[in-house]
Amino acid sequence: MKRNFLLCGLLGWSLEIFWTGLHSLFKRDRQLMGHSSLWMFPIYGSAAFLAPLMHRLQKNCIWKRGLIYMLCIYLGEYISGRLLKRKDMCPWDYSDCPLQYQGVIRFDFAPLWFLTGLLFERVILYRSSNQDSEFPQN
Repeated sequence: MKRNFLLCGLLGWSLEIFWTGLHSLFKRDRQLMGHSSLWMFPIYGSAAFLAPLMHRLQKNCIWKRGLIYMLCIYLGEYISGRLLKRKDMCPWDYSDCPLQYQGVIRFDFAPLWFLTGLLFERVILYRSSNQDSEFPQN
């Protein structure tokens, strides 16, 4: 669980930095600066807690799995965003975006969260299927 938490946290951070850097490209900022927050590491890392759900769903079609993961990500984003906003520590604010809810989730990110959930599934399930070969029994 600890390794999956670290892996998901690092993967999420990397994706966010890439995404924000790509966004700067569209603003014609040639520095392509990506950014994130330390708060995001445990938020992304919490995807590791979905491992039991991922194991249970792995035989379902990709659309069902992706939709369920997307909804889980939205729930995690909403809860963490609301908690951080209460303390004035939320690193994101979508209040000015047209398809947002309470400034903490954006519905136009649905395809992004769908694909991110499947990526996290791939990483977690691949890691768990190879765990036995990493630690051979004597």
